[in-house]
Amino acid sequence: MARNDGVDRTVARNRDLKKSAAIDGAQAHNERKKEIYSNPDIVPERTIYNVHFKEPNASYEEMFSELEKEKVISTWGLKPDSTRFCELVFDVNSAYFYNHGGYDFAKKFYADAYEAAVKIVGGEQYILSAVMHADERNRAMSEALGQDLYHYHLHVVYVPVVEKKILWTKRCKDPALVGTVKETIMQVSRSKKWESKPAMDENGRPKRTASGKKLLEKSYSVLQDDFYRYMFEAGYTDLQRGERGSAEEHLTVTQFKVEQEQKRLAELSVKKENVLDDLESLSLKKEKAEEILTGIEERTQEAWERLHELTPAVKNAEEFVKNNVSSLEELLPEAGALERAKGYREEKAIPLILKIKKLLLSLYRALIEMRQKYLDLQRSYDRVARDRDYYSDRLEAAEKENGTLKAAATDLGRVKRAFGSEQVEAAIAAEQEREAAEAAAKKEARAARFRSRRDAR
Repeated sequence: MARNDGVDRTVARNRDLKKSAAIDGAQAHNERKKEIYSNPDIVPERTIYNVHFKEPNASYEEMFSELEKEKVISTWGLKPDSTRFCELVFDVNSAYFYNHGGYDFAKKFYADAYEAAVKIVGGEQYILSAVMHADERNRAMSEALGQDLYHYHLHVVYVPVVEKKILWTKRCKDPALVGTVKETIMQVSRSKKWESKPAMDENGRPKRTASGKKLLEKSYSVLQDDFYRYMFEAGYTDLQRGERGSAEEHLTVTQFKVEQEQKRLAELSVKKENVLDDLESLSLKKEKAEEILTGIEERTQEAWERLHELTPAVKNAEEFVKNNVSSLEELLPEAGALERAKGYREEKAIPLILKIKKLLLSLYRALIEMRQKYLDLQRSYDRVARDRDYYSDRLEAAEKENGTLKAAATDLGRVKRAFGSEQVEAAIAAEQEREAAEAAAKKEARAARFRSRRDAR
């Protein structure tokens, strides 16, 4: 499967279908006979785009029996519990097909891959079914690109056979025939089909260890070599061979998708922790804002009460002046009979006018100050109200995100129940180690560039 490093690689896997349940399950999956699929990425509406390069005409078991009956294969020497069916899965990362035209290119590619499968298996007569799946959505790429992309791959179910020469035994009536070939059969044998082969050097001689033992090349490594070579010869020269010794060569499609989902869930878990931290911070800010708001509302209420208390007094003063004072002279006391004008003005009129002026100025200043305090309180109230609305929106968004994260955590629980907690946790741990190693490598590369620039100076 893809390593997300920008390199397109061929991947070939072989798996045994030993038990009846595995055989029936493979047929139901490959031929899309199930009513419900545990894989959520299968899109039933796209099943019509799946392509059969060889379509089964009966069940896999029935086709096996027919081949045996017609002596195309032989179960001579086969134990009852031996593996009779195998399945090849040919694969390249989804980005390769996306970059080369998508579905039509995938059909051509896997048509050529089917020809390679015929060579690897030993003949088309041993293939029971070969189907390209085009209805499995690649969730990670679809989300990244904002459009639906599908993971194209080829399933080939076949009977593993090897050529077996049956010799005449000593019980033969003709002594001249003893030890000669009686007949050649295609024997069903998974172990001999996939037994390790001697590794050869450039001169075609077996490679050996220091002690002289022959070096063996694992059968699945040979399978990888053969598939890559066949596809290269078919014109697909922009591909690389699947990495040697990589566990990804032996992963099933579902296992790979599980690992990808674990990476995605691990990222969501980190995001969830950050959101929870933000929620806690928001809660504290919300409490503080509510306290401030409560204090402002209390002060605003007090200001309103004080204004209401002053309003009657102001109104009374205005009414008094309006109703009782028609001119300033009416407020002045009467002059005495012998009182001089200068004395009256200096001793009575001016002091009284100054008192009235002082009272009016004090009242005016009080009203101005009260009005300013009220405006300041109103602005503070509006500002806190806006903050409250902002924090409310943030809290609502965080609660929605928290709901999404809870759903992701539930999905993670389902994956753990389906594939085992240990396997899932091991996959997550492996991915974390890979990311840590990648980060360390990038850090070292940056340091190397810095040292290079420094030395150049």
